[in-house]
Amino acid sequence: MAATIKDIAKKTGLGLATISSYLNGGNVREKNRIKIEEAIEELHFEVNEVARGLKTNKTKIIGIIIPELNNIFCAEIITEVEDQLRSQGYATMICDCRTDERREEEAVEFLLHRRVDGLIIMPSGRQGKYLNRFTKAGKPVVVIDRKLDGVDCDSVLVDNEGAARDAVGRLLKAGHRKIGMIAGPKDIYTAQERYRGYCLALKEAGIEPEARFAAWGDYTIEGGASAMKELVTRNSDMTAIFVSNYEMTMGAIIEINELGIRIPDELSFIGFDNVEFAKASIPKLSIVTQPTEEIARHVAALMLKRLEESGDTDGHQAVKLKTSFVEGKSV
Repeated sequence: MAATIKDIAKKTGLGLATISSYLNGGNVREKNRIKIEEAIEELHFEVNEVARGLKTNKTKIIGIIIPELNNIFCAEIITEVEDQLRSQGYATMICDCRTDERREEEAVEFLLHRRVDGLIIMPSGRQGKYLNRFTKAGKPVVVIDRKLDGVDCDSVLVDNEGAARDAVGRLLKAGHRKIGMIAGPKDIYTAQERYRGYCLALKEAGIEPEARFAAWGDYTIEGGASAMKELVTRNSDMTAIFVSNYEMTMGAIIEINELGIRIPDELSFIGFDNVEFAKASIPKLSIVTQPTEEIARHVAALMLKRLEESGDTDGHQAVKLKTSFVEGKSV
């Protein structure tokens, strides 16, 4: 039969209140701490986290919802977030919604019923009204890489508009005027911001953006390949391309290789994210890089801050971080 807190009290001669304080992270006298820890080891005592959660209304579990488990950008951020939360005594429950808003809403309901203490989410779309059930329950929500209207929560994202503006500016500086862009889904915040940056860079150079030079992908390898083929087919005068997402960058390069187009002799290329892939490409790609570790640290810090404040979302924050650029030989 498993040992109980009463067994520890009997073994140590200490009161239940003192032992309970120790088990819940409270301060106890040093000599009492030693007694309790010795008794825990001798009796093989294990804390019943379910019972503790029912009593304190805290599970020490954070729910995480991501669009794709095999997405490098998601994986790098979530791995770091999990490490940060674990170091503070929190476990995570991760749900992959396969870039499906219906699955995403179901995942929100699932995690709410599992009584997680907070929610970290990278939404598939821009609608997130179902997240209000979390905030109304006093549970904190931190959104990654998106801005959602009508949801009172914290968010951490990068300067997507500035990133695209800088990338396209580099192509303009290299002498290009017929510049294509593979953008993301039209209803996604990051895709909108990156397309806006592309247009701003062109307008600043006195070039009116043309619809024929933009293809809207779906943030997948297949979508990038399809968009690349579309742009090349309808724009024989295109001399440069900016691809605004890591998966689509891979897809675009695959299609370029299939078509036998030489980079940068026939087409200059700037991609998005993943330094290792850029290095492995021939020639080495010039790419925009996002600060995934910094994003993760801010996400975890905001979640922990809100948990300390018992989920209070007054004065919620929107953290915006700068991207970087890794110069290759593709321009």
